[in-house]
Amino acid sequence: MSDSESDAGDQPENMDHFNGPVENAWLMKIPEFKPEDNPNGLVEESSFSCLFPKYREKYIKECWPLVVKALATHNIKADLDLIVGNMTVRTTRKTWDPFIILKSRDLIKLLSRSVPFEQSVKVLEDEISCDIIKIKNLVRNKEKFVKRRSRLIGPNGCTLKSLELLTNCYVLVQGATVSSIGPYKGLQCVRKVVEETMKNIHPIYNIKALMIKRELMKDENLRDENWERFLPRFQSKNTTKRNKPKVIKKKKEYTPFPPELQESKIDKQLASGEYFLTDEQKRSKKRQEQVNKEKRDAVVQKERREKDFVAPAETDHRAPKASAAEKIDVKSLKSKIAKANKRTAKPK
Repeated sequence: MSDSESDAGDQPENMDHFNGPVENAWLMKIPEFKPEDNPNGLVEESSFSCLFPKYREKYIKECWPLVVKALATHNIKADLDLIVGNMTVRTTRKTWDPFIILKSRDLIKLLSRSVPFEQSVKVLEDEISCDIIKIKNLVRNKEKFVKRRSRLIGPNGCTLKSLELLTNCYVLVQGATVSSIGPYKGLQCVRKVVEETMKNIHPIYNIKALMIKRELMKDENLRDENWERFLPRFQSKNTTKRNKPKVIKKKKEYTPFPPELQESKIDKQLASGEYFLTDEQKRSKKRQEQVNKEKRDAVVQKERREKDFVAPAETDHRAPKASAAEKIDVKSLKSKIAKANKRTAKPK
C-alpha cells in the first residue's frame, strides 16, 4: 500500500510515540510543540517578504487587520507596504515556535495568489500545510495549456470540487499556479492529479482511483493488502491520425549505375538542326509556327460553334414489320373460331 492510498484523517488519536523502525510514518502522531519546550525564545530575527499584484491590493487592505490579529496570537509581526506592493512577516522576542515563521510566509503567499483569508489562515494550524504548484512550464503550447487547465477545473468547477472532497483540501486555480491547502497526505494527491492532468491524463482517472481507495480503506481485510488489482489502469493512446499524401510516389528499383544525363537545350538544337539557323530563319520559323497554331485554333473554334447547329439523328416511328418467326398460325386460329361457333350454336 503506497503512502497516498489512505486518507489524511485515518490517523489513530491514541497512538503513542514509536520506538525503533517505523513501517508507516503516516500513523505517527506528531507531539504538540508548547512554549515550555522553548522557554528562551529565538536567537535571531527571521523575516520574509512577498509581493502581490495590483488587483489584490483592495482585498488585502481590507483583510489586513484580520491577518495582523491572527499572526499576533503566535507573536509574529506583519507589515503591509502599499506603495511598493509587498507584505512582510518577522519574528519578535516573544516568538517561541521556530516553525511558525514559515507558516506565516505561506499565509502571505496564499493571499497574493488570490486565496481568501478564511482559507489562508488555516495554514497556521499544525496538521495543515499548503502547496503552490506552478503549471505554466509543464505545457509549452498556450492553447493546450488553457485546455488542460480548464479540464482540471471541470464544467462549473465540478472536477475541482470532487478533488477537494476526496483529499480534504482547498484547491484554487489562479493564472499559472494551483494553490492547495490541507493535510500533508491530501496535498500529495492534489499535486499528483494536477501534474498528470497537465501531462494530458484526464483527472477523472485519478478521481476514480481515489474513490476506490477510500472504499478499500473501510474494509479491514483489504486494508493491508496490495490494491493494484482494484485500481483502473490508464493506457495512453495516440488518437491523432497521420495524414496520407494525395499522391504516393513509388520507389524506383535500386541500380548501382548513375542516371543518364538529360540533354541540354543546345544538344536538342543540334539534334534538330535549329542550332545552325540564322536569326532571320529562326524568326521566320517562329512566325510560321504561330500561324499554324492560329489555324488549328480557328478550326477547333469553328467546330465548337457549328456543333450547336447540327441536326439530331431522326428516329423511325413506324411499326416494325413482323418477322418470319412471328407469323400467325392459321390452323390454330381456325380451330379456335370453330369452337366458338359451336358454343354459340347450342340451344338454350
